[in-house]
Formats: sequence, structure tokens, C-alpha cells
Amino acid sequence: MVVDLKANELVLKAGDSNYFANDKNVDGKLILTNQRVYFKTKEDENSNYNLEIMPGDIREILFFNTMKIIPNGLNIILKAGSELKFKIGKRNSWGKVLNKIY
Repeated sequence: MVVDLKANELVLKAGDSNYFANDKNVDGKLILTNQRVYFKTKEDENSNYNLEIMPGDIREILFFNTMKIIPNGLNIILKAGSELKFKIGKRNSWGKVLNKIY
């Protein structure tokens, strides 16, 4: 798994994640850089689920529980109205960092 970073782009945080697409749970990695947020899938056949989120596109960051009790859900709501839901470990630290960039 390789992410092509832009000039002067540094990885600040990365972790294994699952992206809850419409009807599919996609395995991958959530990567935060000093310029954007990436979701990169682990399997090439799911590459259409790769995401690049610009900080200016984020409206809100919310937490949710997966399976109603496990506190590991991170919901990124975009200004365009769409929601991107991820399952990730240490979601509180992710939420703090993401709230600082938008």
C-alpha cells in the first residue's frame, strides 16, 4: 500500500481502519497528513473506495459506537452533506487532531 504524497506533505497519523461504504465494509488505512486525510484500501480490487478528504471540505467530526457498544466509530461529515464513517482504534486522539485541521 503506497500513498503518493504531495510536495512538503508529511504523515502525522496513520492507523488501520474500516470504511463503512453504502453496502460494504472496506478494509484499509486512514492516513492524516499536514495537508489532507486519505483512506487507502488494502486490496487493489477495492481501489474505487480510496478517498482523499481536504480539510476545507470537512463540516463536522462525530463519534459513534459500532455494534451499539464499541466506542470506535468516527464519522466525518462533509460540507457537501455526505457522511464518511470509519471504524478506527484510538478514535478520541483522531478526533482531536481532525478537529484542529478544519
